[in-house]
Parts: sequence; C-alpha cells; structure tokens
Amino acid sequence: MASTNDIKNGTTLKLEHGVLWNVLEFQHVKPGKGGAFVRTKLKNVTTGKIVDKTFNAGAKVEFANVDRSEMEYLYNDGESFVFMDTSTYDQIPVPETVVGDYKNFLLENTKVTVATYEDNPLYIELPPAVELEITETDPGVQGDRSTGGTKPATVQTGATIQVPLFITTGESVKVDTRTGDYLGRVN
Repeated sequence: MASTNDIKNGTTLKLEHGVLWNVLEFQHVKPGKGGAFVRTKLKNVTTGKIVDKTFNAGAKVEFANVDRSEMEYLYNDGESFVFMDTSTYDQIPVPETVVGDYKNFLLENTKVTVATYEDNPLYIELPPAVELEITETDPGVQGDRSTGGTKPATVQTGATIQVPLFITTGESVKVDTRTGDYLGRVN
C-alpha cells in the first residue's frame, strides 16, 4: 500500500474489487479551507472507460505492478495474436479482445509494447503511426468533391481508411494508429 502522494501520470492503481486503472492526469489540491486532496483522471485498463476520481490527501491506495515489454508481432493463429519478447525470445499469445482495433494496423515484425499484470496481457501500445500499402481503391475522379476530396481505400491488413483522391493502388501511406487517419504518402 502507498499513499495518494505517490500518484504520478502513467502509474496503475488497483481500486475497488481489484479493477486496474491507469492514471492519465493528477493534481494535488490544497484549498484555503478544509483538507488537501488529489484529483485524478483514470482510465480503466480493460474497458477503456475514463472517469474522474478524487482521493483525500494521504489516503492509502494500492499500486499494481504492470510490466511493459517491447515485443515483436509474429502472427495470428486464428484465436490470438502471438508476440515475441525481443530480449528473452519468449512468445506469448494475446487474445483478440485485448488487441482490439489495433489489429487493423498490425503487420508482422511490428514492434509494440505489451503490458502484462500477473502474466496476463492487459493491452498493447502501437507506434503512433505505421506504414501500410494500399491494396484496393477506386480511381479518383477530378471534380468529385462531394466527399471532401477523400475516398475509401483498403490497406494490406484488410482495414478500410479514407485517403485523398490522388492515392492509387500499390502506394504506401502513413496511417495514425490511434484514429485510423491518413497522414501522408511514403516515398
């Protein structure tokens, strides 16, 4: 057990019923009247839900020891995604529910961060942007601005993203892994 004075951004707390929460923001507040407190913004590790929670200063909280390892994505075996720890060469399966929408941007040999708690994978973190090849898109028609100058395109992972009209099949593009937005061409 530790005190709320030890809360920092990025730490993981184990709160009521063993639920794990990541600290996104924290602020120590000492009002002129009354006791000091700590205002936090927490993100549920499993569901992604974000909540605001206030703790009394000096209150006891339990920190969870979450291990973050750099791993390399190897393959999908149909049930889970297999990652290899780049330092020990151990392979671990990560369920599709943990990978979530990131599967749309995962290519073999991509380096990611896998967070585990008590040897159970909690979530993965991809790089902010990845390079993907366009496998299918319709040719852009000059003058077609009804869609804001974008068109749907399928990338090599099977995901569909919106790209500008001048992008053609076979080109490589940079895609934001957090939003799925087109960021630019890759030369």
